[in-house]
Order: sequence, then structure tokens, then C-alpha cells
Amino acid sequence: MNIHFIAIGGSAMHNLAIALYQKGYQVSGSDDTIHNPSKSRLEKYGLLPKEFGWFPEKITSDLDAIILGMHAKKDNPELLKAQKLGLKIYSYPEFLYEQSKNKTRVVIGGSHGKTTITSMILHVLNYHEKEVDYMVGAQLEGFETMVHLTEENDFIVLEGDEYLSSPIDMRPKFHLYKPNIALLSGIAWDHINVFPTFENYTDQFRIFTNSMVHGGSMIYNEEDIIVKDVVESSENHIKKYPYTTPKHFIENGITYLETSEGNLPLEVFGNHNLQNLAGAKWICQHMGVDEDGFYEAIASFSGASKRLEKIAENKATVIFKDFAHSPSKVAATTKAVKNQYKSRTVLACLELHTYSSLNATFLAEYKGALDPADKAVVFYSPDAVKIKQLEEVTKEQIAAAFERDDLIIYTNPQEFKDFLYRQNLDNTALLLMSSGNYGGLDLEELKTMI
Repeated sequence: MNIHFIAIGGSAMHNLAIALYQKGYQVSGSDDTIHNPSKSRLEKYGLLPKEFGWFPEKITSDLDAIILGMHAKKDNPELLKAQKLGLKIYSYPEFLYEQSKNKTRVVIGGSHGKTTITSMILHVLNYHEKEVDYMVGAQLEGFETMVHLTEENDFIVLEGDEYLSSPIDMRPKFHLYKPNIALLSGIAWDHINVFPTFENYTDQFRIFTNSMVHGGSMIYNEEDIIVKDVVESSENHIKKYPYTTPKHFIENGITYLETSEGNLPLEVFGNHNLQNLAGAKWICQHMGVDEDGFYEAIASFSGASKRLEKIAENKATVIFKDFAHSPSKVAATTKAVKNQYKSRTVLACLELHTYSSLNATFLAEYKGALDPADKAVVFYSPDAVKIKQLEEVTKEQIAAAFERDDLIIYTNPQEFKDFLYRQNLDNTALLLMSSGNYGGLDLEELKTMI
């Protein structure tokens, strides 16, 4: 097939482009800007556009299909040309479904934990040399790409994102996959620019549950009362398998899982990650890995990239970075670090960077999220607020939302950096939570502080 990508530079899009190239497809693409790592990875495979911009002349009747990324706009000149020619236009998830119609589709959904659970499953399957197709939202150790597609593999494991599919397809991505096996980890309101109410957001998970093939298997976190209601109230003819936080304990900064074969030391920690592990175990058992085989493999799982990732450590200090930005993720991550390092000072730094987190109305959802930390800092850039065309958020609004009297708030990147570099990090766990970069904070330089 001859495939053209409109907005090829996206994290998911460029990985799909590489996967199709490796599968033997002819692949081309365009974008108005491409940053690393996408740029260098596309260049490695000869897929980097010669120049940036949109070129309608690239769109011809010789193309078998167009894959349209979210970064493109509805009036994109290449999209308009493709529509005029009557070419088949796929969204990213729509094309993944086309590639997996004859496979057993395993879809991991939920407001949080998707990437980690998918990563755990792939780690275990890779450990046991079980070949599967996959799409995951982070770069994994031992995996060259975030997307892998073949003709021969029986299973495909898909991270089921609830965000929209494309500029012309306003359905959430995970509605398109029609899973045979699915998992729901948790539901906490997110993406308020698309789902204006919590009920509207929750409905997307009901639709997902009802989109499963009849007779399919749903694994779900019954400790999340919203998930429990969504799954257990579904009238879809599916098998339902609940999971809970497994028994464990922490000793000398290490979390041990209690198993029938003895206590198993883990490289990950936190109740949310233990729940993720319990869900991943159920999925792996459905895919042919028994409990003992799962435990043997999961002991060496060190986490997905940017998900509570340890970036530096010595005897006195540990530094983590985490993609956490939604209130539920921030609360779970902060609590996990404090529980793991009870005798240390936990310094938690959160950047408000997403559309939701910078929305004055949504801010109230963060109440108590940073309470487990001994010291808490919030950073946000007024420029980010302007870019997202939101009303300006004030320091007073942030302080009121978190309801923490000693909350430290910065809006200037240099002042935030200066604050960090003034800290004595002896006997400290430093936690950096953001989907951004704190206005250009150099993490490699930060590591030299300890």
C-alpha cells in the first residue's frame, strides 16, 4: 500500500509511519514542524519530509490511503485535496483497527495508568518471547518503536486513549477498537475542553465498554467506584473480572509483593502501580502467561518512560520525573513517593501545563493533591495560558484551589530554577511532575545537584 501521513511528526503518528515502513508499505508524509525525537527517528528511516509545510501536490490518486493526525486542521490544504479526490482518509485509531480486524484486540483504557499497564504487559510478553503487535504511548526499554504491526501475530495490545481521533472524526480513539479483551484502570475527569462535564466524560467509558465484542472479557479496577459502576451496569454480554490492590509491604525503601511463592521485590512502587500490576496480570493470563510466569517477568519491570521515572539517586537523595498532570495522577504519585520514602523530605513540584490544569474552573479538582508532600511547589507559565487562549490564572486562584497554606507558586522559569538549586536535597525525594518542561529546565544539569 501507498500511504501518506498528514501531520507525520506527532509522537503516535511517526511511530505508525515507521511501523508501516517496516511492514513494507510505501510511506510519505508532511508536517509544518517536527521536533526530536520524531525528527531524528523519521530521518533514520528516510521518512523525514524534505521541507516542512503542507503541499497539496503530494496528494494524488496513486495514494491508497491518507492517515490524518490531530495536529492538522480541518482546512489543511492536503486534507482538502484528498477529500476532493475522494481518497480514503483514516484517523490513527481507525487505521489501527483496519490493521487488526482479524486479530484478538486487547485494549487498555482508563484516565490513568494506561501506558504503565500496557508497558507491563509488553514487558512480560517480551520476557517470555511471545510475539504480539502493539501500540503504546511511551518508548519502552527493549522495544525499538511504540507501534509494531505484522500479518502473522494473533494478538494486538493497544493503549486506549479517550481523546478525539482526528480533526474530522470527533469520536474518542478507544471507541474505534472494538476489543475482545479490555481493561479499565480508573476514571477521573480529564480533557475538559472536549468533555465539558464529568458525566459526559464518564459516558465515553460506558460507550467503550458497550463497544466490546459479545463474549469478550473486561478486566476492571473495582476499587474505583466509577469504573465499578460503568462495568457492572453494562448490559453488554461480556465476562467481567474485577481486580484490587494486591497485598504488599515496604521495607528499607523497597516494595515487596506478597505471592504464593514468597515475597517478591519490585522496582516500581505506589498503590496505583500495584493496581496497575494486578490488572496487567489478569491480561497476561488471558494471553497465555500463568501467574508464576508473570511474577518472574514483572520483577524486572522498572517502569515506563516518564512514569515515576528515577532519573538520579545517591545515598541521600533521589529524583523522580513523572508525566502526572491530572489531579488524580498528581495525588496518586505524590502519595506513592511519600509512602515509599517516609523518613525523607518529599519535595513535590508540579507544572500546570495542560488545557484542563490551566482552566480556572477545573483548578478546584486539585484540592489536596499535593498534601502528602512535605514541601509543595506549583509552577505555571503565563505564556502557556495565552497560547491556549484561556483566561489568566492568578496565584491566588491556585493557592485557593490546592488549599495548602504553605504552597510555593512560581510563574517565572528562572525563579523556579533558582529555587530548586537553592535547596539542600540531603535526605530528600524530589518529585518533578509535568507534561511540559518547566519553561526549559535542564534535567541533566539538575542531576549534578546531588
